[in-house]
Formats: sequence, C-alpha cells, structure tokens
Amino acid sequence: MIDPRKPERTGDDTPAPSLWRYVWRMSGIHQLWVSLLAVIVAALNMLPIELQRRLVDDAISDGKLDLLLKLAAAYAAVLILHGLCKYLLRLYQGWLSESSIRYNRLHLSQLHEDNESESAHEEDGKVVSIIGAEIDKLGGFVGECLSQPVVNSAMLIFGLGYMLSQAPLVAAIGLAALIPQVLLVPVVQKRINVLIARRVNTMRRVGDDLTRLPHTDTNLEETELPDRIDILYRNRMMTFVLKFGMKAIINFLNGVTPLIVLIVGGYLVIKGQTTIGVVVAFISGFDRLSDPMREMLSYYRVAAQANVQHKMIARWMK
Repeated sequence: MIDPRKPERTGDDTPAPSLWRYVWRMSGIHQLWVSLLAVIVAALNMLPIELQRRLVDDAISDGKLDLLLKLAAAYAAVLILHGLCKYLLRLYQGWLSESSIRYNRLHLSQLHEDNESESAHEEDGKVVSIIGAEIDKLGGFVGECLSQPVVNSAMLIFGLGYMLSQAPLVAAIGLAALIPQVLLVPVVQKRINVLIARRVNTMRRVGDDLTRLPHTDTNLEETELPDRIDILYRNRMMTFVLKFGMKAIINFLNGVTPLIVLIVGGYLVIKGQTTIGVVVAFISGFDRLSDPMREMLSYYRVAAQANVQHKMIARWMK
C-alpha cells in the first residue's frame, strides 16, 4: 500500500490565498515531477503517427517485409511503453489528489471541533457538505493541476508540429475546425460557474435544514427545504442544457475534421503533392488530437469549478 503524502503545516490555520497556492501547499515539488512524466506520455502518444506513415509509404508500398516487421515491432513497443507511463501518471496524480483530500478532511474536522462559537452546531449540515463532496472536488484537482494541461498541451504541440511539417495546408484546414472549440468553452463555462456557486450554497442550506429538522416542531412543508430542492433541480437541468449543448457542438466539429482531411488530403494525393501514408497519419493524428483537445476543455471546466470551490471553503474557514 502506498502511504499518503503529508503536507507540511504552515503554522496557522488560514486558508491559502488562491487555488494555485493551495495546490502548491498540498503537493509542492511533486507538481514538477508529475509534469515531466506527462511530457514523456505526450511524446509517446504522438510517436505512432510517424510509424503509421512509414508503415504505409516505406514498407507496404515498397513491398519490404523485413521493414514492415521491424516497424510493427517498434509500434507495439511504443504502445506498451506508452500504456505503462500513462498508468504511472494516473497513479501519481491520484496519489497527490487523495493525499490532499485526506489531509483536508482531517484538518477541517479539527477546525470544526475547535470551533466554540454558539452557531457552530447549527452549521453541522454545511460542514458535512464541505468535508464530504466539496473537498473531494477541490482535492481531486491537486493531482492534475499542472500535469494535465502539460500532457495535453504537449500532445497538441507535438501533433500539430509534425503535421505542419508534413502537409501544412491539410494541417491548417484541420486546425481551423478546432478553433471554435477554444472560443466557445470560456463563454459557456462562465455561466456554468455561476450555477455551480449557487448550487453549492443551496446544498449547504439544505444540509443545515436537514440537521435542524428533527429538533423542531415544524412540518417539512412549512420549511424552505422543498423550495430549495426545487431550486437544485432547476439549477442542475440548466447546467445539463449548457454542458451537453457544448459537448454536442464539440463532437460535431471533431467528427468533421477527418472528413476535411480526406477531402483535402485526397485531392493532394491525386495531384501527386503528398502520399497516402501522410493522409492515413493525418486521420490518426487528428483523432489523437481530439482527445487532448477535449481533455483541455474538460480541464478548463474542472479548474474553474475547483476555483469556485476553493473560494467558498476559504470563506467558511475565515
């Protein structure tokens, strides 16, 4: 069993002034090591694109069986090494996140126990929400804070750099389909962040209401609890409308990109300006680029949510 990491105490119980300072306090130099591993994963993920091109253009087209077997063996070795490194990366990220969650739960539980104010017992429901679900989301961001954008950015840079060097026109046209995604996400996410903050506040009030309910003579229908549950329902449905609508547009753009590559790349093959191997590599390359692009957009959402969560928990600690 892997022992949890124990962050060094700062000497006081004040919250970190920002999300990024919180992440560094929880993980420290480990952010650099996990990011280095992320770059290795990114490089190994893009290496098969060139191997695919050589398999088609140099081995299959020229009928070289020995080269075919060598390239196939190299391809298999890269896949195995990439899978192993990616497993270690996920394990490293998970260890940092879970260590942070464990530390935060113990620390906040101690703060709540030491709170001697008269209103402390009235916040039991809020504390359950914070130490339960809210810390899970905030601490879960620690492991991927730096390494996740590093691995996905590196994949995009390696992949686009390779494709621009092979066939700039095809790469540029395919890249144009990715730009709307970058412009769309911040606009939609800003609205989702507002909904998240409202939902967290409402959930805390629901927790407090449930804690007080058995100790009062008031009926459930006479409290604000049913109205707050309705607010949570409407909040979640609006979030679904925005989030799934954005995903539908992104999936459509990702699906159009291979078609663009086939049309433009096929035209260049017919004109003798490129090879079939390049087109095959590009289709695979853009398929591989769609994953880091999707992960980058997902990371943006997770980071924005973690930032909202950190501000609200820090406000409660004060």
